[in-house]
Amino acid sequence: MKNYKPLPLEQGNYYHIYNRGNNGIDVFHDTESYYHFLRLYDKYISPIAETYAWCLLKNHFHILVYIKMDNEIDSSKFEYSSVEKAKTINASNQFGYLFNAYTQAINKKFKRTGSLFETPFERKQINSEVYLKNLIYYINNNPVHHGFIDKMSLYPWSSFQTIISDKPTKLKRDDILDIYGSKDNFIEYHNQKQSLNNINNFIIE
Repeated sequence: MKNYKPLPLEQGNYYHIYNRGNNGIDVFHDTESYYHFLRLYDKYISPIAETYAWCLLKNHFHILVYIKMDNEIDSSKFEYSSVEKAKTINASNQFGYLFNAYTQAINKKFKRTGSLFETPFERKQINSEVYLKNLIYYINNNPVHHGFIDKMSLYPWSSFQTIISDKPTKLKRDDILDIYGSKDNFIEYHNQKQSLNNINNFIIE
């Protein structure tokens, strides 16, 4: 693993972003932990990426994002490291800022030290709408897959409830539903157990 070079997050591409607690430890300890991670995500990631699916579990998370092109980024909303102003917009660095800020908050709150997440964070580039469709299902179904809940609609820390609702959201809801054809098709697809054999190379456990 010493020679492992993570895939760069290039603009205009879709990626499955995944990370877990260092040595499998929990990274979300209470309700406020989930909320704080999402607030930091909105601060550091929303300006540079569009989100298509997400799921937070106790010791890991999955996110499906599209990395924006420069002309799609509102620089006035761009948040960078609190230490120094970024010279260029680097998506990988933004995720690093997110994880560092969250780690600092958790370490302070729970009086712990050391790394919270594994590094480098995992990422897979997605090159097909078929993979997008299956990954959105996989991410939303993750709490069921891991036995946290019986129905994905009952889990509060994923994109599923937001996608099927009409509440305002930064999630790319219309684009997501277009992938499935309609909201009804999206719900029907997610209510059925899907085979993920054709995306095994894109699934990270």
